[in-house]
Amino acid sequence: MKNYTLSVLSVLNILDFNIREMGGLVNMGLLDHFHKKNKMYLYTEKELDLYEHFIIEQFGDFDNVIHEIFSPDIHLDIVIVPPTSQHDYYTLITMGMGAYPMHIPKELEDEELERCELVMYLPSDWKIDSDKEEDYWPIRVCKMLGRLPIEEKSWLGAGHSMSFDAACTPFADNTKLCSVMLLNALNKDRKVCDLQMERKGKINFYQLFPLYKEELEFKQEYGMEELMKLFFKEKFSLVLDIHRKNYGK
Repeated sequence: MKNYTLSVLSVLNILDFNIREMGGLVNMGLLDHFHKKNKMYLYTEKELDLYEHFIIEQFGDFDNVIHEIFSPDIHLDIVIVPPTSQHDYYTLITMGMGAYPMHIPKELEDEELERCELVMYLPSDWKIDSDKEEDYWPIRVCKMLGRLPIEEKSWLGAGHSMSFDAACTPFADNTKLCSVMLLNALNKDRKVCDLQMERKGKINFYQLFPLYKEELEFKQEYGMEELMKLFFKEKFSLVLDIHRKNYGK
């Protein structure tokens, strides 16, 4: 396994608990209680090695990981692949979500869709170590959706979309983006990729692509393909742009 450089966010943001709350949980012995009560879904050390090599091969080398300290069900870290001269953007990748087998509809059980990890691309000037909400929300979204299949006993797959409240509240004060759509993630060579594990099978990788409220509504009415046609009528980037054009208007 790689030796990680832990981000400052590992300490500042742990499942949205602050340091005092974490300290209280440790002192009361509640962390041990949660671990004993809940079933843990984890990659083995061998699977983690395979996963890390896959990330390096498909997305790029990394040293920075937002490491989760309190893990009640899966151990959900966020890998940060830095920008390079060839790929001028950050890549966020969850690590641990795929250890949990999602509840796939029976008619899709043969499609190898029960496991996935999430990816998001951020511009190279993104303040990746900031804990301000205008900078941190992509990481928060990765964490929230990384556990959604467990909490809802459901699943995530390409074409799914969701907002996080009924009002479609924007993710931060500096953008009107408020929801996400899942696309098949592309590796550094712009190709769809997935990882095969001996015991767990296929791990799918999905990009989280933020949408405006009007785009979400358009997608819900006309479908993902029609929305993507609007995007690709013009020069369009899959890297997050908090001020990009709203194609739903």
